[in-house]
Amino acid sequence: MGFRRFEQFNQALLAKIGWRILNEPESLLAQVYKGKYFPNGGFLNAQARSRPSWGWQSIRFGRALLEKGLRWQIGDGQTASLLHSSWFPDLHPSLPVHNPQVLPQGGSPCVAEVLWPGEGRWCETKLSQWFDPPTCQAIKAIPLPRHPVTDRLIWHDTSDGQFTVKSAYHLAVLVSKQKGGWCTSVSWMDKASWIRLWGANIQPKLKVFLWQILNRILPTTEALIERGVQVHPRCPVCWADSETLEHLFLFCPVARALWDLSGLEFLGQGLPTHTFPLFLKRVMALIQQPDLLMAMVAVLWRIWHSRNWVVFEGKQYGIPALMRQFSQQYEEWVSLPLDQGLPSPRMAIPPTPPIGDTRVVCFWDGATRQGAPSAGGMVLMTSGHDLLLARGVRFLDMMDPMVVELLTLREAIGWCLGLGFAMVRFEGDAKVIIDKVTSRQADDNRVGAILAEVLHYFDSYPGLSVRFVGRNNNRVAHRVARKALSLSPAMNRVFYFQAWLGTRM
Repeated sequence: MGFRRFEQFNQALLAKIGWRILNEPESLLAQVYKGKYFPNGGFLNAQARSRPSWGWQSIRFGRALLEKGLRWQIGDGQTASLLHSSWFPDLHPSLPVHNPQVLPQGGSPCVAEVLWPGEGRWCETKLSQWFDPPTCQAIKAIPLPRHPVTDRLIWHDTSDGQFTVKSAYHLAVLVSKQKGGWCTSVSWMDKASWIRLWGANIQPKLKVFLWQILNRILPTTEALIERGVQVHPRCPVCWADSETLEHLFLFCPVARALWDLSGLEFLGQGLPTHTFPLFLKRVMALIQQPDLLMAMVAVLWRIWHSRNWVVFEGKQYGIPALMRQFSQQYEEWVSLPLDQGLPSPRMAIPPTPPIGDTRVVCFWDGATRQGAPSAGGMVLMTSGHDLLLARGVRFLDMMDPMVVELLTLREAIGWCLGLGFAMVRFEGDAKVIIDKVTSRQADDNRVGAILAEVLHYFDSYPGLSVRFVGRNNNRVAHRVARKALSLSPAMNRVFYFQAWLGTRM
């Protein structure tokens, strides 16, 4: 009915005060509290001290919630701690799985330790030595600015990185349901991972099943108790432990036996098992073969259904019978014709005349493909739309379409400026990005640092402008991006296509 939980709502309101102190250090409120409680330190590290005021105790209560939703957006990596700060979008609020035996001894290294100084890219050698492969892949997908900027704290639970009481309230409700230090409904999936899941070549009911697991809403006894249902907390299959997702799918004797006999136990080697949604996300990121993904989902489905037989029908079963059912189920699913899906069409916008007396026009577009590196295409033309140059670029670790589009725009700006063109109109079909650039909004949870860099280009060069055009008017750049996407990742990072494109205009 819309009623709030008063304690959590009050904490969210107090967290808003903490957010203001953190982001408006020159305000009177921040100066008063700083002078009394943290004159030589920061707000997040301030202690209660002796005989604190009622107001300060209340703010510290809100700060406890604020800290759970804050995340570092990486710029130069000099501020965020590599091991102790929350800076990893896909793992928030947890930390990356690392190899302590090869990390530097003494002190806590910062994120800059895994960056090439002044180049705005990750050091893949250190990443491969210090982290497991899925973590390395996810870290390399974090976009970095080319020019060093200071790391900044953002609010993880909103798309623009700005604090809202609504998102803080929902976070407070989740935290109140914590079990063993982990929120019960943390979403471990970023946008690119969700795209990979919904585009997977499996049945729709299986996608929904995985979605329930990843959002921790599968009705295990743990989830039912948290929702007020009176059930026994023990696993109904083995009665050895509480029925959590981790126990049901990883540690229950029946689950372990089924994984071993199916020959898929190697999928989880070296991956974190403290929370099953994170484990499942990592496994899905590693799997490239559709048949292997189908087999993994078949094991999960069989474990869940065998558990339901015990709960609702009182049936007892043996592992050999489960293996036969798993094999039959897998063969049936593989034989079913599945819809691969088609990209949603975009409305074509009629051509519009050029704006102003722009000397050159640069069309740009990004292209992504399931399970493959992404690419960007840019085409430089005169104001009369005569072809000058065409260029493609590969982004080997990026899969999020918005990130790819923004990185392509940044590449296009640097390319044009490098060629000596200071009067350029950039035209593309990424409306969300173009709206942010035209409105000068650099706040974004994932790509805020890149947006700020792009805005700096437009502020520094008044002759640069950007305009939205429909896909129908951006066909040439789209064609270049798709061509770059089809080339081998082993080739060079940049490709020039004017000769190829000249025969296809």
